Order: sequence, then C-alpha cells, then structure tokens
Amino acid sequence: MSRIKKIILLVVLGIGTYLLTSSIYTVSEIEQIIITQFGKPVGAPVTTAGLKVKLPFIQEVNPIDKRVLEWDGSPSDMPTKDKLYISVDLFARWRITDPLQYFLRLRDERSAQSRLDDILGSETRNAVAKHELIEIIRTTKDRVPLRDALLTQAERQLDMGSLVPIQKGRKLVEREIFAAAAENVRVFGIELLDIRFKRINYNESVRPKIYDRMISERRQIAERFLSEGNGEAARIRGNRVRDLNKIQSEAYRKVEEIRGLADAKATEIYAKVYNQSPEAVAFYEFTRTVQSYKSIIAENTTIILSTDSDLFKFLKGMNPDNEKCPDQRPGDKR
Repeated sequence: MSRIKKIILLVVLGIGTYLLTSSIYTVSEIEQIIITQFGKPVGAPVTTAGLKVKLPFIQEVNPIDKRVLEWDGSPSDMPTKDKLYISVDLFARWRITDPLQYFLRLRDERSAQSRLDDILGSETRNAVAKHELIEIIRTTKDRVPLRDALLTQAERQLDMGSLVPIQKGRKLVEREIFAAAAENVRVFGIELLDIRFKRINYNESVRPKIYDRMISERRQIAERFLSEGNGEAARIRGNRVRDLNKIQSEAYRKVEEIRGLADAKATEIYAKVYNQSPEAVAFYEFTRTVQSYKSIIAENTTIILSTDSDLFKFLKGMNPDNEKCPDQRPGDKR
C-alpha cells in the first residue's frame, strides 16, 4: 500500500471516528435531554439513562436537571394586615416535570430561579398582607402553651401567659402561598414541591418600638406581681401582730389567774395560821418586812417614812420606851 493510500485511509478513519463520536451521547440518571436542531427542539425529551444517538453537527444536546432543586429567596420587607413591617425569609423545593416546556420558556436554571423569585415573592407578599402578624408567627391554631406543673388550678386559669386566639396559623398560610405559586409555575414545566418560612423578623425601623412595648408589658406584669406581693406581705404582718397580741393577752390573763389563785391560797394560809397562832403571823410579817428592807435599802439611801407605815412599825417597836430621837422635832416623820 502506498503512502498516499495510507494517508487517505487515516483521514477517512479520523472523519468516521469524529462523526461517530459527535453522533453518540450519554444520558445520566440525574438528567434529561432536549435535542435541538438549529436552535429548535426536535423530537420528544430523552428521559431514560443510557447511550443515545443524534445527528452530528446539526443537532445539539441540552441537558436539564432531573433532581429536586432548591430555591432560597433573599429576605424581603413586607407589611402585615395589622400594619407591622416584617422581614420574611422563604425557601422552597421544586423540580422540572415538563423539560420541553421548561426549555422553551426558560432555557436554563438561572432563568428559572429568577422567575421563582418573582412568583414566590409576589404570592408571599399577598399572603402576608392578608393576615395579621400573630397568624404568621403562630404555628397552628390548636397550639397549647406549656404550663408549670407546680401552678395551682386558679393560677392556670389566669390570663397571664395565655395565647391570643387565631384562625389559621403559619402552616395554613404556607399552604395558601404554595397553592397559589404552584399553579403559576406549572406553565413553565415546573412542579413546586414544598415551601416554608425560614425566618420571620421585625423590620429594623419598627424593632425598637416593638422591644419598648415588650419591655413596658413586662414591667406592668412585674409591677402587678410586686403589688400583689406587698399586699400579701402586709396581710402576713397584720396576722402576725394580731396573733402576737392574742398570745400576749392570753398569757396576761393566765398570769392574772395564777396570781389570783396564789393570793387566794396565801390568804387562806394566813387565815389558818392566824387562827392557830397569832405569834406566827407576827413573826411572818416581821421576816417579810426585813426582806423588803434588803430590796429597797442600799448604801447612802435616804428614806422618808411615816410613823404609821408598815415598814416603820417594827423599827418603832424596837424603842421600848417609845421615845423620840434626839434630833426629832415635833411633827417630824422619819
């Protein structure tokens, strides 16, 4: 074989190889293919994985993802029905179910994400504007707040800590957004699988006012608790004073009863002794009087007594002649 023939053979083999490789393509498990000819789709979408054939040069392979895709919107400020501006952060999951329609209207995922931004953002704004803030914050209308097990039944019935009644809740609001947005994106060959609120926060401009109102409410609650505590403390102190006075009065009455019984017993003993021995009574009176001297007379004590007093009669009786003192003048009582 001459050299020219070898070159021609190699050229033919090269061209054949190139034509063969350009006409064969593979489809993976995670994608589906749209074949375009001069920019226009031809044939049905290829959705099964494997080795496929197309016309070389004039046909192109356009892969489209078959997996579940994510959409994560940026936070957006919007007003609620009760005129409160909140920042809503939303996310969703979607997939391409009609690749031909998707390719004709959107072409690529970047365009799809942009269109989802418009549709989901608009439906979210409409849903938030139709509901009050509490409807969007609360999960469901059947939610029951947790209660402390140590609280009494009366304390559990107080309005403090009770939840404001709502009609729907965040889950139903999400369903409303999902239903409206799913219908709008279906024309693009997209199936919306799920949508959720990721974060809901107050707008920066109204956040200080909200915090101030929350602080004011907490202060009112604290002042009410403090007032109730002061009232309870005053009641306890009043009961303490009342009980103390009652105890003291009962103790005083008991002491007086005992003292009366003791005096009666002493009088009875005096009477018996007096009837039996007048000398014993006189001796008893003398000893009691001498004991009283010890308790009332100390060093450098000056006492002025009447000559008729009980304390002086025994001293007076010590003068056998009942004579006056040398320095006693008539009328003096010492």
